[in-house]
Amino acid sequence: MVLRHTTTAKPSPHPQGGRPDLIIARCATRLLHHSNHPPERGTGPTLIAMAHEKRQPKVVVLGGGAWGTTVASICSRRAPTIQWVRSEDTAKDINANHRNPRYLGDDCLLSETLRATTDFAEAANSADVVVMGVPSHGFRGVLGELAAELRPWVPVVSLVKGLEQGTNMRMSQIIDEVLPGHPAGILAGPNIAREVADGYAAAAVLAMPDPHLCAHLAGLFRTKRFRTYTTDDVVGVEMAGALKNVYAIAVGMGYSLGIGENTRAMVIARAVREMSKLGEAMGGHRDTFAGLAGMGDLIVTCTSQRSRNRHVGEQLGAGKSIEEIIAAMNQVAEGVKASKVIMEFADEYGLNMPIAREVDGVINHGSTVEQAYRGLIAEKPGHEVHGSGF
Repeated sequence: MVLRHTTTAKPSPHPQGGRPDLIIARCATRLLHHSNHPPERGTGPTLIAMAHEKRQPKVVVLGGGAWGTTVASICSRRAPTIQWVRSEDTAKDINANHRNPRYLGDDCLLSETLRATTDFAEAANSADVVVMGVPSHGFRGVLGELAAELRPWVPVVSLVKGLEQGTNMRMSQIIDEVLPGHPAGILAGPNIAREVADGYAAAAVLAMPDPHLCAHLAGLFRTKRFRTYTTDDVVGVEMAGALKNVYAIAVGMGYSLGIGENTRAMVIARAVREMSKLGEAMGGHRDTFAGLAGMGDLIVTCTSQRSRNRHVGEQLGAGKSIEEIIAAMNQVAEGVKASKVIMEFADEYGLNMPIAREVDGVINHGSTVEQAYRGLIAEKPGHEVHGSGF
């Protein structure tokens, strides 16, 4: 049986998570009771007003890339959804043709209920839930624009699997800093955008500190073929998403060298151990790194030919410079920026992370792919769980 779903035009029923028109309503009173930020006048309907009206929450997805578009298409089957994009051509393609050919190809159909706009204020002013699909380097800037338009208490969900360079902050930390009082979370998992957009079965995990809000919001990200689980481990999910990109580059390097399947499995397995060590040190839960956001996302990012970070590793092994590789890509490979940040965290927490160290050496310090793999194999193996080396 092929787990693939091909109908894209019609909104689906709501077997999980309740009706979309009640998702935010159920949480409004709870959010108000726990908020330290009083309501502001002149900011439009509040969550409590929406709860009384029992109207559908309006989802706004910011960003026009492959994954942002895919998530917007999913949400539009559950609730009214607007996608903000910078390009007029992209907006026209989504609205008129139900496609985003630049990032998803000409033959990938989106939900007919999804609407796109280039008017940032229009999108932000109407939002009951914001989904951030912009890359890490532009994340803070877009949040700053959002701060002037967004009503209080509106939840903000990040799709970004990366860290901010310069501050080493996770995306939820940036949300808390720029938009205090707004619930912040992340949606992550083994999700190659084109496969999800084409209707193949897949899963993700939504992480938010408030489990009640998380459980209700998860319904916005569910379809018959896209399963969304929940957790309160925001730190673990965010760190897993950022870390796996670095290790996918390592595996991509191995592909370029022609390493065997056993070698590839060894690197992936040891990568999970490195990820969980740092994640736990930063406050994440070990189990998260064995789940969808950790091992699941790591496997697909390391093995899929559509993986941008694996592609970077392969191109490095082919002798290209990191500058050449980035210039030839039309989407961001977050692992390139994360490699330096991860090593700063490793130093801060006193951890030995051999695989991440070798990737950082190739990207930022002039090492070769051959030297990286020779360095790993030269390490003496110790205890599988408690050892600090490769």
